[in-house]
Amino acid sequence: MARRRQIYEGKAKILYEGPEPGTLIQYFKDDATAFNAQKKGTISGKGVLNNRISEHIFTLLGMIGVPTHFIRRLNMREQLIRQVEIVPIEVVMRNVAAGSLSKRLGIEEGVQLPRTIIEYYYKDDALGDPMITDEHIAAFGWASQEEMHDIADLAIRTNDFLCGLFAGIGIRLVDFKMEFGRIWDNDYSRIILADEISPDGCRLWDMVTNEKLDKDRFRRDLGGEVEAYQEVARRLGLMPEGADGAVLDLETHRQNRGK
Repeated sequence: MARRRQIYEGKAKILYEGPEPGTLIQYFKDDATAFNAQKKGTISGKGVLNNRISEHIFTLLGMIGVPTHFIRRLNMREQLIRQVEIVPIEVVMRNVAAGSLSKRLGIEEGVQLPRTIIEYYYKDDALGDPMITDEHIAAFGWASQEEMHDIADLAIRTNDFLCGLFAGIGIRLVDFKMEFGRIWDNDYSRIILADEISPDGCRLWDMVTNEKLDKDRFRRDLGGEVEAYQEVARRLGLMPEGADGAVLDLETHRQNRGK
């Protein structure tokens, strides 16, 4: 079997040349990073779970008319995706105060925001992904005004849908990040959703207990990362109920660790 050509390796995924022009294979790693890769570790099985969760979410988004780069899942860790020109902007949707927003503005974590806030960050690890405004985006030509309108529209639609999806399984969508890319057809381009949507890039809290079911468990040394990701997959119907060793209750996990 011929060795696949690697196109790019990021903190959580590797992109390989796809089987057809205009396609890539996206491989999900178990590597975990936080604070712009200042903290590094491994969450065993994370890549498998994120691959499955992201596939599920992107498939549902496609069904409501949100265009994405997702084509199909190939195996436990890989997806076939459309090759896009990534817009160098991370889009963060905030529904509840948490993380850097709480630190910047002195708002207690968990406070429901009066309205959803959209924030933009320039994708540059060396600079720490600084927060930017529409003015920066226009001045430096990172995206056109029309593209930003499309990005904002897709981001709002995605957020509205995911808030309902997660609320239906007892999870509060606190905030999450998205990336977008351009698909070219001759001289014409259009914006589509790219990257992934998984517990790696979302803050997901249990609606009753506020238990964190996302990468904050790694960031804050809470433990139980795999169990949290598995719980999200289980509630989404992606793992069988009572699967042997597949899903652990977080409280039981803490008790087992002697906490």
